[in-house]
Amino acid sequence: MDPYHVVALVGDKLDRCRQRIQQETLGHRGRSGDPLYGIRRVARTRASLLTEKQQHRLAKVLADERHVAFEVTWSIYQDVIDAYQAPDPAEGKKIMTRVIDAIKAGVPAGLDELRSLGQTMKRRRDDILAFFDHPGTSNGPTEAINGLLEHLRGTARGFRSIVNYVAYAEFRISYGMSTSGLC
Repeated sequence: MDPYHVVALVGDKLDRCRQRIQQETLGHRGRSGDPLYGIRRVARTRASLLTEKQQHRLAKVLADERHVAFEVTWSIYQDVIDAYQAPDPAEGKKIMTRVIDAIKAGVPAGLDELRSLGQTMKRRRDDILAFFDHPGTSNGPTEAINGLLEHLRGTARGFRSIVNYVAYAEFRISYGMSTSGLC
């Protein structure tokens, strides 16, 4: 898995944890003025990039005992970002291995999002750690091809026969995926 998708996965769990705690503590979804709602974007920002005002707002939220689960999840999120920002791939792999090992088992009750994240990261461990063994690799070419195929699928509306769809795909690919005059 590439860094974007790993960080997005952990960030999603962070948001879900924040939303769950918001609901449990205040009994409603986030509204302006609610502490956890007010730090949505701050929580997704790398700690070293926070301004003094943002650090103060975050510290105020983390000081509340009811937000311990959010604090733990936020800490894991920051560790994952630190792993990918490490100057040496070996150091990054070491940090990521420590994170995966910490959350793959023995997560206390009340951290449902981390338990789910731990299961996913345990299952995808080799994929996640492979990035550090092959630095500079990207799934950009794969994403580009997927984008072209999605475009092709969108322009091939109405094809019911897979044979006709494949023929259309081969035609479009052989002529450089031009969109003019064919749709």
